[in-house]
Amino acid sequence: MTNNLSELQQESAPSGSGSEPLQPMSRSYIFWLMLASFGASMAMMVPLSYGIAVRMTELAPGHEEVLGYITGSAQLVYLVVSPLIGIWSDRTRSRFGRRTPFLYLGTVMGLAGLVVIGLAPNLLIVGVGWVLGMTGWSIAGAALQTVQADKLPEAQRGKVSALTGLMTQIAPVLGIGVAYAVSSSTLLIFVVPGAIGALMLALFPLIKPEGSSKNLPAGGHVTVKSVVTSYGFNVRKYPDFAWNWLGRFVFFIGLYFNTTFGTFFYAQRLDLPVREVAGIVATVGMIGVLAAATGAILGGFLSDKLQRRRLFVMIGSLLFVVGAVAEATAWSLPQIIVGAVLMQLAIAVFATVNQAIVYAVIPERDQAGRYMAVIQFAQKIPSAVAPLIAGVVITIGAVGDAKNYTLLYLTGAVFALVGGLIILLKVKSVR
Repeated sequence: MTNNLSELQQESAPSGSGSEPLQPMSRSYIFWLMLASFGASMAMMVPLSYGIAVRMTELAPGHEEVLGYITGSAQLVYLVVSPLIGIWSDRTRSRFGRRTPFLYLGTVMGLAGLVVIGLAPNLLIVGVGWVLGMTGWSIAGAALQTVQADKLPEAQRGKVSALTGLMTQIAPVLGIGVAYAVSSSTLLIFVVPGAIGALMLALFPLIKPEGSSKNLPAGGHVTVKSVVTSYGFNVRKYPDFAWNWLGRFVFFIGLYFNTTFGTFFYAQRLDLPVREVAGIVATVGMIGVLAAATGAILGGFLSDKLQRRRLFVMIGSLLFVVGAVAEATAWSLPQIIVGAVLMQLAIAVFATVNQAIVYAVIPERDQAGRYMAVIQFAQKIPSAVAPLIAGVVITIGAVGDAKNYTLLYLTGAVFALVGGLIILLKVKSVR
């Protein structure tokens, strides 16, 4: 009873002193954190991987390169506001804590954006809707990540990153299945997965409250200078944080090269209409769930047990290369499945273990929100820039309407390999 009480007190007490968290999180806390991560991923990824492509085929068929411009523009907007959100979160003093208000703010914004996309009469409004929606779901997701940085001790970082990472792998697959089930209504394709995700996000702080942050030391006023400086950090003072940031950045460029146009890639290589690809995407994804589960659990649990993070990051990069090459040369469903499964395995291993590295190398824990926003740049900048570049790459050497996905996937493989090598060779404080 005493042990359970201490766990409850730890879970409801925000970490704001800058000290390393020591008390392990309870199984029930991790369970609800997993559900919230599932919800955030479903709400974000179903529109990105399927819904917006459907809207484009309705409003501007034959112009799939516009998908890169829409998603890239939304990411650029979030890049601008994310450090401000991080500072604001660090300095929030409320009875609900520092992170919970932003989880709810992001959820409301995300749902509103999905409704706008579902009702949009043209691509401009689709773009506006996705800026609102993606920004909202990203804010909610960032709040979840920062809660983990605040509360997880080193001994649990790999395991919990594995379990939450597994949820982010499974959620888009099941979410696309849900979207396909209601695909007769374009609006429901967006609203139903978004509503499910929003419910799971909303339940987490209700059942596992963050705790009041009113008694934490005042964070000071937000000034123009503090906002500007929050976009960066001292590279020489924090070299491991810097090298991990760079390796993560390069890897995610490769990832977004090879995932942004997945729906259109399947349609071209299997000679199917885009609307009918949802079934293939869901089927391939369901087969890949086992690989993702294996990658996340083995990567997270083994890296905790062996205390070897960088090795597993490199393994993830190499697996991604193999999967990308398989996809690049695939013209049949079996080979596409092999490539997709390998890439899901690779992403799960890399993302899980690298997230544990992120928690370990955060420079100043009383500013975790700010640094988590900075580390998100390593993912968000690629997600903004890579689709824009990829939209050009697929036109190089293209013949007619057949885009050059072979070049796109091979280029992505090179970036993923370089990203893994940077982390393996340069991050020194983490084994």
